[in-house]
Amino acid sequence: LDAVGNTTAAIGKGFAIASAALTALALFSAFKTAAGIEAIDVAEPTVMAGLFIGAMTPFLFSSMAMRAVGSAANDMIKEVRRQFREIPGLMEGTATADYAKCVDISTAAALRRMLAPGFMAVVLPVVFGFWDKQALAGLLAGVTVSGVAMAIFMSNAGGAWDNAKKQVEEEPRDAEKNTGKGSEKHHAAVTGDTVGDPFKDTAGPSLNILVKLMSVVALVIAPLIAG
Repeated sequence: LDAVGNTTAAIGKGFAIASAALTALALFSAFKTAAGIEAIDVAEPTVMAGLFIGAMTPFLFSSMAMRAVGSAANDMIKEVRRQFREIPGLMEGTATADYAKCVDISTAAALRRMLAPGFMAVVLPVVFGFWDKQALAGLLAGVTVSGVAMAIFMSNAGGAWDNAKKQVEEEPRDAEKNTGKGSEKHHAAVTGDTVGDPFKDTAGPSLNILVKLMSVVALVIAPLIAG
């Protein structure tokens, strides 16, 4: 059921990504009108600079989001080990774990570690907009094209890595054929799944928000930079 869910979720996320792309295009058109931009010349240095930085932004945003997931997971592991070490009978199943502390770690990490990516998504269009509105147009174009492509890639690759691990685990254990749990192929599949989970569940879906949020911020400040 989990494997089926990964496949159907990838299809659903594909629709969400397409929706984000269409929304970003509509917002981009509205931004051009509100900012008084008639045409965008990619030969202009400011536009090209915006395109390059916009295309790199989804990569930086994704790395920050995935790093946040890894840091939160490490905090959770430390807390679980502490409880096994300090709560008598927990390992034997005769004591109750402190579930509230684990939930608190997840909630705090989700809020605290996503401040920097969220701040970047809001501030970057403002900085570029008040520098040069053509540069902001290039930034939006770059982040839209790169972000949509990366979101599709992450959604599908993450689900594929997850399902690949399940497929290896269903194989019979055979050391000579390198199949089944405990094999080198299984170790590689577990590593792929470890990367694939934040791909499909964190960074990929977040890129939809990044693309739309940057377009919305640009549209909000468009009347201020129109002149």
